[in-house]
Order: sequence, then structure tokens, then C-alpha cells
Amino acid sequence: MGYEIDFLPVGEESKGGDAIVLRYGNLHGKREEQTVIVIDGGYTECGDALVEHIKERYGTDRLDYVISTHTDQDHICGLKTVLEELRVRKLWMHLPWDHSEEMERARTSSHWRNKLNDPARRMLEAATELEALAQEQGVEVVEPFAGMSTKDGVFNVLGPTEAYYEELLRELVGQVAKSAAQQALENFMRKMLEAAKKLVPETWWDETLRNDGTTTPTNNASVVSLLEVDDRKLLLTGDAGIPALTHVLNGLEENGFTPGDLRFVQVPHHGSRNNVGPAVLDRLLGSTVEGVTRGVAYVSAPKKNPENRHPAKKVTNAFRRRGYPVHGTQGVSLLHYYNAPERSGYGPSEPIPFHYTVEDDGGA
Repeated sequence: MGYEIDFLPVGEESKGGDAIVLRYGNLHGKREEQTVIVIDGGYTECGDALVEHIKERYGTDRLDYVISTHTDQDHICGLKTVLEELRVRKLWMHLPWDHSEEMERARTSSHWRNKLNDPARRMLEAATELEALAQEQGVEVVEPFAGMSTKDGVFNVLGPTEAYYEELLRELVGQVAKSAAQQALENFMRKMLEAAKKLVPETWWDETLRNDGTTTPTNNASVVSLLEVDDRKLLLTGDAGIPALTHVLNGLEENGFTPGDLRFVQVPHHGSRNNVGPAVLDRLLGSTVEGVTRGVAYVSAPKKNPENRHPAKKVTNAFRRRGYPVHGTQGVSLLHYYNAPERSGYGPSEPIPFHYTVEDDGGA
């Protein structure tokens, strides 16, 4: 058995996203001996590139599974084109209205929908639109929670659990709505703080990445999954943050997982410093080592990164010092494969170098 996993480029400027396609099975054989999966579709314009890539590189117009990890636009919008242009057997996505009374009321009433805060309303609208399209195309919709897997058991969902997802929904709908002026002020202040950040030194053994990073409930609701082929473990993380990854690790460790077992790992949330910290990375990847490569990490990163946020230098440093050099899309497609046919036009990529100066978080 073999596998191929492709990370397609998303975003031209500082905003990126995820558009991932993979297949596993007998990749030297017939389509019927393979399972083809799309995980997220980037922005709307990424959908056409995904469809073309699957037809040209995988030689098929049939997908066994399409997975929407969460409802942010940089992950979900391109999936509409995938559902319209390809034959899809199953769509794995969360249905928030089945887990929240507030979401259920808002789904059927504009009055209650207008009472939701912006993030909750965006989640509801994106999920509603994608589910409706799936139904229109005759695609079966299934909710992906921990413990679910493909029929052959090769591809498994590690998180979130249904209980944790419902906890995140309560947190999301309970947030106080921000006014447009308040949101604009916060965005302005964030940009000012980013611009004013000073550089601080890092060495192989001196790390400035913190353990108190926080992300949104929507990001923590991301589907986290594991592909396991011939004892090679590949972890896909979406935009999951520290608490979501901690839930996943608790389950993995109960089943004998040890740090460094992964052959491949996706850097969460395009390399944001708010999604990982030293403690969770030690549990996932292992402690800092020198001169040892345990695996490889890929990050979906925009072509430009003027604020050094996606990916953050201290995050790529953190992965590298634990034996997982990071390769970024940054305008090009990345391919990771095992026991698969050679592809023309593809060659080895260079990992992001270790940075000896990184942006200071200022204690935030």
C-alpha cells in the first residue's frame, strides 16, 4: 500500500488557507484499489485548481470522501466547486444546528439568526450552504467525530469528540457580538502591534514560543485526522489549537502513541503561534533534539508573509528543533508520497531555515 498527499497553494498575499488532496491504496493499480480524499478547498478560486489537479494527477473524477474540517472561508469555499464538478460519494462536515438550540433556531428564523454574533452566524451560513449543495448533488453527509473512520480503517478521525464540539458551540454562541467599529479598532491595533514588534534571539536550545496561545472556537472545532499506511502515521490538523490538540493527544496516548511516532504532520492554522506551544509539541513530536530528523511537516502558507504570522518563525523553529523540518506551500504545490509512481515536474523542496531572530510576543 502507498499514499500521496498534495498541499495546493492558497492565497497570494498574507492570507492563506488549506486545500489538500490525498489518496492511498495500490497507487500502481486501478482506481478501484485506491481511496481518494479531499480535505478542505481553500477560497472559491481554489476549487477549480483542486478539480484540475485531481483529474490530471489522480486520473479520476470520483472522490470517496470530501472533508470540511471547519467553516472558515479559507477552508470551505472551494469545496463548492469540488461538489459541483466531481462525483463525490460522501461529505464529512459538522452540522452545528444538530448540537445547539441557538443554532437550530437561527437556521429556521432570520430573527434569531440576526441575534447571533458574527462568527456564529458565519459558521451557520457556511455549513447550511454546503449541506444544501451536497443534498442537491445527491452526496451523503456524515458528521466526523472522534472514532469515525473510512470503511477500511486506514483513515481515522481523532477529533473533536461530539461532547467537545458541543462545548465549543456553547462558547461560540455565548460570545458577545462586536460592533463594526470595535472590530475595525481591534484589527487596526493588531496591525500596529505587529508592525511595532521587535526581534528577539532564539537558539536551538532557547525557545520563545509560549504555552498560552489561544485561538477561536471555530478553529478548535477543526477535524483532526490520522492516515496510517504500513505503520507510517500522517497527522492532519486543520486549524486546531492547543486545547483541541490536547484532546487528540489524550486519546492517542491511551492507544500507545509515543512522541515522534508521526512520519508526517500538518502545522496547524498555517503556522500561527497561537495554535501550538512547547508542551503540546513535546507530547506530539518529542523533545528538542539536535542532528535528528524524525519526520516532516508541511504548512499551508500564503505566498507572501509580511507580518511573519503564517507561518511564524518561532513555530517553524519549534517544529525543526523537534526533528520535523517545515516545508511551506507559499505559492507552489507540495507533494509527500510513499510507494507511489514518480511524477514529472515534481522534485524535492527546501525546508524553511532555522531563524535566529523571531518576533517578540511582548508577553501577550
